[in-house]
Formats: sequence, C-alpha cells, structure tokens
Amino acid sequence: MIIWINGTFGAGKTTVAYELHRRLPLSHVYDPERIGYVLMDNIPKEILKKDFQDYPLWREANYKLLKQLSKEYVGTIIVPMTLTNEEYYDEIIGKLSADGIEIKHFTLAASKQTIEKRLRKRFEGKKSWGYEQAEERIMNLKKDRFKEHIQTDTLSIDEIVNVIANTSGLTLLPDLRTKGRRFYERLLVTMKEISLFK
Repeated sequence: MIIWINGTFGAGKTTVAYELHRRLPLSHVYDPERIGYVLMDNIPKEILKKDFQDYPLWREANYKLLKQLSKEYVGTIIVPMTLTNEEYYDEIIGKLSADGIEIKHFTLAASKQTIEKRLRKRFEGKKSWGYEQAEERIMNLKKDRFKEHIQTDTLSIDEIVNVIANTSGLTLLPDLRTKGRRFYERLLVTMKEISLFK
C-alpha cells in the first residue's frame, strides 16, 4: 500500500509521515523531492524551471520507482508530497492506481492563516516559496480530485496520524515515547525540512 500525504507547504505532511512511520511496523518514507533536487542541481541555470515538478522526467522517475518499490516491498510506503496539478496527479498517482497498486490519498487542509503560522514556525518568511505558493495551492487542493481531505487547523499531529491509519485500515503501535522524546524527534524532522529549503 502507498499512503500519499498531500497538502500545501507547511501543512505538516512530513511530520505526519514520519510519525506514521514510527508507529507502523514495516513502513518506509519515500521522498519524491529528492529526485527533484537532483534534477535542479544538474540542469544549467539558463534553462532551469522554477518547479521541478514541471519536468516530465521527475514525474516519470517517481512513478516508476514507486511502482517498483510497491512490487518489491511488502510494507507500507508513505509519501509526503505536495501535488496540486491534476495532470501531474494523474501521471503519478493515477497511473499507479491503474496498475492495481493500492493508494490511499490524503490532503492535509488548513486555512491560509494556519499555514502561514506553521511556515513562520519553520522560519520561512513572506518571500519564501511556501508563502508565495500557499493561496493558489490551498485553492487547488480543495477540488474533489484531491480527496480525502483532513481539516487540520484544530487537530494535533497524533490525531491526524490516527485519522489516516483508521481510514486506511492500519493498526498503529502504541506511542511509548516520553513527551520530551516526541518533541525532540519532531524537531529533528522540522530541522531537516528547513535545511532542504536552503
């Protein structure tokens, strides 16, 4: 099974993905952005696109790799990735589904104010990519294509994880970490996200 966690930048996708991973035995977090960064680092700046998702190679590579992993890996693959273009959605998620791969898709929804607050918490200013993209991405993700929507404004990370697991028919391990340990591990995920945007 693939669990695709969608949502605009700052929605909490990566934090939720890693929390789900920690509580799901035999699971793996797959990050499509990494292929994007390889593309961006190896294309001459004169012909560089603003968004790596606009490269057909990015979409094809992620589709093919996820398809291969789904055939070879018996666990749950968790994919935290913003995907708001319907054609791109079809080229990856649609094709995987057509191949008979079980995909559970969730969009973490929140108000623009909540998203901006979360972006500030990870030190992204109003000129950042996330801020500039937020309004348009939020509107696109409201479409039926991007169901199932989870309104996260008032939900904790643990509550979101439980919604995803219950809807997907998955049994989570109990979270036996101390409050301090949980905070530390989530902070590490946030710091990792910040470093990716430098």
